[in-house]
Amino acid sequence: MSHDEFDDLTGYNKIDIYNEQSIGGLASKYKSILSEIGEDPHREGLLKTPERVAKAMKFLTHGYKLNPTEILKSARFKEDYKQMVLVKNIEIYSMCEHHLLPFFGKAHVAYIPNGYIVGLSKIPRVIDAFARRLQVQERLTTEIRDCIEDTLKPLGVAVVIECSHLCMQMRGIQKQNSVTTTSAFTGEFLKETTRAEFISLIGTKLH
Repeated sequence: MSHDEFDDLTGYNKIDIYNEQSIGGLASKYKSILSEIGEDPHREGLLKTPERVAKAMKFLTHGYKLNPTEILKSARFKEDYKQMVLVKNIEIYSMCEHHLLPFFGKAHVAYIPNGYIVGLSKIPRVIDAFARRLQVQERLTTEIRDCIEDTLKPLGVAVVIECSHLCMQMRGIQKQNSVTTTSAFTGEFLKETTRAEFISLIGTKLH
């Protein structure tokens, strides 16, 4: 196993552990890709690029090794609270499965408890578990909704995701200001009044 070194500049010791065999296999493929696009993988600036990209790709897709259901279960508590719980403006970074280009933005997630609440940090962790995979935004939205619905059995779940997609902005149609919004609802959020309250809250600054 290998890990990133201590950063003397920041004094922050962040350790990322990698499987050397897996990284080596990926790095060799990226080295070939550099050659195929017309670059020289042996020039100074690119000598370590294949390994760096391999490690980056492993990090960007580490959601495959996470279990979102277990994340929620690890901090599920009995509580007699039946009003909306909203966590909004959660940063999302994911990779489009069609072009392997990033898409990024924000997620807004709410649920109405039905006997159980969950630690607030677990909702962003669930989002990361699904987002750090090759994705499409539509599926990401429903996966988050279904995981919360199936694990907590709440009275309702609401998920809205707003993202910019580099596959639209850097290539293809090249529309730099486009934003894609997807939504998914269950239970009480299928009612117009509850859904309207949720939409109002995610668009309101309360602090």
